Amino acid sequence: MVKHVEVARSAGVQLASPQRFELPELSGISREQVDVHLKLYEGYVTALNGLRKIEADLSHDVEKNALALDGARRRCVFEFNGARMHELYFSQWEHKAAGLAPGGNLGTALAHQFGSIAAWEDEFRMVAKTRGIGWTVLHFDRDHDMFLNVWVDEHHIGQHAGLPIVLVMDMWEHAYMVDYTPAEKADYVDAFFRNLNWSVMDARFAKLR
Repeated sequence: MVKHVEVARSAGVQLASPQRFELPELSGISREQVDVHLKLYEGYVTALNGLRKIEADLSHDVEKNALALDGARRRCVFEFNGARMHELYFSQWEHKAAGLAPGGNLGTALAHQFGSIAAWEDEFRMVAKTRGIGWTVLHFDRDHDMFLNVWVDEHHIGQHAGLPIVLVMDMWEHAYMVDYTPAEKADYVDAFFRNLNWSVMDARFAKLR
C-alpha cells in the first residue's frame, strides 16, 4: 500500500502523492460510490500540491503578496485536512471487515469509559446525526486518558488540537449520495460500521498507549 507521503519536489516544493487503498467489495456501499469518493479525495491532494506551489511563488515577495499568502495558507489547511481525513477513512475498510474484539485493548478501554461498546457506539451514532456536513471523529486524549466523540465541521473547524484520531466517519453528502438519499443517511452509517476492519483502529490505539 502506498502511503500519503511527500514523494516529489517541484522547484523546492514538497508534493504529496495520493494513497492507494486495498478495498474489498463493501456491503451496502457500491463500487461506484467508492470510485466517486476516491476521485474526490485525489482532488484534495491535487489542490494541496497546487496551493503549495502558489505559496512558494508568492513567497518571493512577501510584502507585496501578504494578503494572497494569508489566503493560500488558510486554504492549505482545508485541503491538507481533507486529504488526511480521507486517508484515515478509507484505510478503515482495507482488506476485509473484522469486528472489534471486546477483550482487546481498544474494546476494553471503550467499555470502561462508556459502560459498554454498544453504549459508545450509540453516542458515536448520535454525534453523526449532527446537522450539516462534516465528520464524526473518535479522538483519544492521552493527557486525560479518555475518548471523545466529536463533530468536526468541514475538515478544519472543530478539530481538537493535538488529539489523535482513532476512528473517523465521513458525513459529507459525497460519502453516500450515490447509494443513499439524505433521508437514508442512517443506512449509510449502518453500512460504514458493517464494513469496518477494527484491526486498523486497534493498531492506531495501540500506538497511543
